[in-house]
Amino acid sequence: MKELKHINKYFKKYWLKLLLGIIITVIARIFSLVMPPYVNKSIKAVEKYVEQGNVDIDIIRTNLLEYILVILGAALLSGFFTFLMRQTIINVSRYIEYDLKNEIYNHYQNLSLNFYKKNRTGDLMNRISEDVSQVRMYCGPAVMYGMNTITLFACIIPIMYTKAPSLALYTLIPLPVLSVLIYKISKLIHKRSTIVQQFLSKLSTFVQESFSGISVIKAYGIENRINEELVGLANEGKDKSMSLVKINAWFFPLMILLIGISNIIVIYIGGQQYINGKIESIGLIAEFIIYVNMLTWPVAIVGWLTSVIQRAEASQARINEFLKEKPEIINPIEVPMVINGKIEFKNVSFTYDDTNITALKNVSFSINEGETLAIIGKTGSGKSTILDLIARLYDVTSGDILFDGTSIKEYNLNCIRQNIGAVPQDAFLFSDSIKDNIKFGKENATDEEIIAVAKKAVVHKNIMNFKEKYDTILGERGITLSGGQKQRVSIARALLKDPKIYLFDDCLSAVDTETEEKILNNLKSVSKNKTTLIVSHRVSSAKNADKILILEAGKVVQEGSHETLYMKDGYYKELYNSQLSEK
Repeated sequence: MKELKHINKYFKKYWLKLLLGIIITVIARIFSLVMPPYVNKSIKAVEKYVEQGNVDIDIIRTNLLEYILVILGAALLSGFFTFLMRQTIINVSRYIEYDLKNEIYNHYQNLSLNFYKKNRTGDLMNRISEDVSQVRMYCGPAVMYGMNTITLFACIIPIMYTKAPSLALYTLIPLPVLSVLIYKISKLIHKRSTIVQQFLSKLSTFVQESFSGISVIKAYGIENRINEELVGLANEGKDKSMSLVKINAWFFPLMILLIGISNIIVIYIGGQQYINGKIESIGLIAEFIIYVNMLTWPVAIVGWLTSVIQRAEASQARINEFLKEKPEIINPIEVPMVINGKIEFKNVSFTYDDTNITALKNVSFSINEGETLAIIGKTGSGKSTILDLIARLYDVTSGDILFDGTSIKEYNLNCIRQNIGAVPQDAFLFSDSIKDNIKFGKENATDEEIIAVAKKAVVHKNIMNFKEKYDTILGERGITLSGGQKQRVSIARALLKDPKIYLFDDCLSAVDTETEEKILNNLKSVSKNKTTLIVSHRVSSAKNADKILILEAGKVVQEGSHETLYMKDGYYKELYNSQLSEK
């Protein structure tokens, strides 16, 4: 139960509703206990008539009608309060499920990129869906049935003992045996529940990756192989689940057997006591049988409750594992700060934790407010890393990055990112309309503003060719659009935000040179008085920048304007001649 302590704060939050639910549970069970004594009375009345024979039949009928009405009324009230019990306690479990999912999701958003590199999407989703569902069963049904069981035991056992102590004792003999069995089996349930939950994450990850990479799977014609792998995983999961199910399957048959034994004991011992005159009526035997059967479900539910609690603890342990993860990058202050756009790198080095690859080595440069810096280099030279560090998606390993002369670590984190319009190398679009994807960075944007930036990104005509135009719903990750269209929609999204700093990470690689030229000309006017960093493999995207930075193996090997660099022998001149000499 140690892992489930995390849920206690939510129980405290909804303590009033839970208390009301518990009170209603007690009331519902009290009304259900009205029936057995009146069954006893009904049988006594019939016995009296049979034995004495001279009792007025009308009085017997009147008494029986009265008893039936009492039983019926108590049953209706018990049913009504049982309904309220479910509405109250089960609703609380849904509130807790909602809060817990939000807590996990918010925590996910605060975690750094390294966390997402180390953990798979399927596993993250499984913990916020399947695992939370298991915890909800503990917060609602387990609490409700647990209170129901405690109330019935607390009421029925004293009543039985008061009316016939020896008969009650014999009747309840199977219950301690049941408790021992539950204790023994619960350990196995906990162990196997953990294994099942962990495997569900593995299965979810495989399916999620298969769906995300379906185009590659189809292109290589390996559907059958993937299907075979899934069947293998499914069979493995089935075996693990069956291992758990086999343990759970022991509970109900054992409990029903023990309850049946209790019924036999009541009939046999009660019958003997009635014959010997130790109990006054057969009605008491009937009353005890009803009590035993009323305990059937609560006793049987003990096994189910054990299973639910064990599964919930296993799931909460997996949830807590991620909730204990601390963000590597923490917001230093809550107060927003003004960013004008001057950026300076001072002896910056950076090594990725997951791969231990040093992407930048002692990099220094500066870019003034309103200037454009182009960064060129071979694949893996550290170009994209510079942009990630400016957005503070990672923190430098050594050195420092300055905004307007102040260390980036002293700025409000949200303020930094609100002042940046980033277009990543791998353009990501959401499964939403094109319009909503463009206005992602500015929710209150008008249609006129959206169309204006789409035209500047040279994607407006493409959008208008769609049947639903800007209301066209995109597939997952924007699969409806071509690579070039996705890049241009991403550029439009960044332009609409109108930030102080633009970060363009090779975002024109999928467009033709003519379209590229149009977009670059439009960006010149848009980026006036904006600090702009352009990462590219193409000289055409970099030649008009105020300053060009050439990276090689994480080091700055050349720096200057287009004219300066072209006059020197080196990587830039060779690249320019190979790409643009024919023009």
